[in-house]
Amino acid sequence: MSYRDIASRQTLAWAAVSVGARMPVAMAPLALVFLVRERDGGYTLGAMLAAAYVIGEIAGAPFLGMRMRAERARPQLAAGLAAGAVGFGALGALPGAPAAVLAVCAFVAGAAPAAAPGGLRALLNGMVPERAVAQAMSAESILVFMIWAAAPATVAGLALGVAPGLPLLLAAVLMALSVPGLWTLPAGWKADESDREGESMLRIMARAWPVYVTGAAGLSLLALAELILPALLEQREISVGMSGPLLAGLAVGSAAGSFVYGLRTWPGRLRRQSLVCMLGVCGCLAVIAVLPTAPWLAVVLVCAGFLQAGAMLTRHLTLREVLPPSALAAGYSVMYAAVGAGYAASGSLAGALLSVTTPSTAILAGVAMTVVLTLVGTLAEVRPAPAPATAPDVPAPSNSVARPS
Repeated sequence: MSYRDIASRQTLAWAAVSVGARMPVAMAPLALVFLVRERDGGYTLGAMLAAAYVIGEIAGAPFLGMRMRAERARPQLAAGLAAGAVGFGALGALPGAPAAVLAVCAFVAGAAPAAAPGGLRALLNGMVPERAVAQAMSAESILVFMIWAAAPATVAGLALGVAPGLPLLLAAVLMALSVPGLWTLPAGWKADESDREGESMLRIMARAWPVYVTGAAGLSLLALAELILPALLEQREISVGMSGPLLAGLAVGSAAGSFVYGLRTWPGRLRRQSLVCMLGVCGCLAVIAVLPTAPWLAVVLVCAGFLQAGAMLTRHLTLREVLPPSALAAGYSVMYAAVGAGYAASGSLAGALLSVTTPSTAILAGVAMTVVLTLVGTLAEVRPAPAPATAPDVPAPSNSVARPS
């Protein structure tokens, strides 16, 4: 299999819609901080608004994702993205509104389109040949990492150079433009709900909890890198301004890792690939805690990003093994909520630890927590479990048994 198997006008249209739907998500937390930073207690208020946005995502993704139906995916996705655009637009247009009003708008902007990543991923899976699903997921991951690499500079440039509310207005426009773009894509995907054999969606989602735990552990590492890095640079007497280029290197490493992962098949079952990649990322972050110079930090962060891409891809692909096809969109949405919760939990832990210990110690404590979550999830996957109602019949890119945003 190669990336040529997924190249088509329809996948290009899907990429354009995805940029419109996901760029606002990548811009939101930093844009909310810039929106109110000049008000009294601006940074505290910005953190509160970012938290309201993330809570909206965590709540909206499983609630809306589990109610999404394959045959009605387009109108459901369009409604969520349109409501999200309204939320972003209200934030950008009303920067001086009371904090409670801004928090409600931030919650809506996070919750309403929260099922879109899972729905768009399910659409992509249905648009490509079954043998090329791993390449499609890798290409999606590359796109997502490129978006996340571009978003901070876009937000900072517009907020500081033009107006604080402009990044959120741009986010509203991008999300609104993604709505008509949905009509260039298939109306939905093929899914026969009889593959659930009467089992409730909630029970089906609960069955995949080990995958969600390891998925959350994976993004908690990203939170550690992003949130503790500036303090670590200060501890090492390195310019805090280096945090931007270093995190860009992390994103570039992740994009490269996604590309390489889709180039070939890899040995071992998915959970083993995931475990190796996760422990590799943990090792990189543990090394970062003791490295003295910026060049070495850059090298190790690129390596961490490279391995993290494999960890994330294996988690998403594992869902295709443990869930029936008709539940995949919901599973992707629940995973989206799980990784958001992992990011939020790790960020809270990092903030609490930084107030009582050094940044390097805080990183090592976060790595220890991630290792525990990874082992819990991996061991739970190894335990025998009842087979899903209808396991998806998919060839394995990684080997003859298992397949390897």
